[in-house]
Amino acid sequence: MIDRAQAGGDESEQRALLGRRLKDTREYLGLSQQQVAERTGIVRSAISDIERSMRRVEVMELQKLARLYRLSVSYFLDEDEAADAGEHAFAGLPRTKQPLSEGDRIEVAKFIQYLQAKREAEEEDGQAPRRPGRVR
Repeated sequence: MIDRAQAGGDESEQRALLGRRLKDTREYLGLSQQQVAERTGIVRSAISDIERSMRRVEVMELQKLARLYRLSVSYFLDEDEAADAGEHAFAGLPRTKQPLSEGDRIEVAKFIQYLQAKREAEEEDGQAPRRPGRVR
């Protein structure tokens, strides 16, 4: 049986992680809270409260935010601290409405090679690799 205090702690940790991911993604995309509010219909103060883990995010709000940020809801809900936005986005490719053209597949392959080379260079320099959707 789960202790209520432990369950509450888990929930607050999950809410904090979700808030950080939402804020990091918004900042990575260069959007202000006001711009997000205008594009989603969620009031700016609610966005601030969600990002600071002061308020729970409603399912419909999370769907609106994920759609705006062009990431899957599953990325924001992933309990793994090291979750990678790129991996979640890549996993969603087979579900896109239209198949990728040959040119698009070539561009995706080039981008993957670029990210791999960038990650290797960062590791050689002793820097932590930067994950998509994260701000240092």
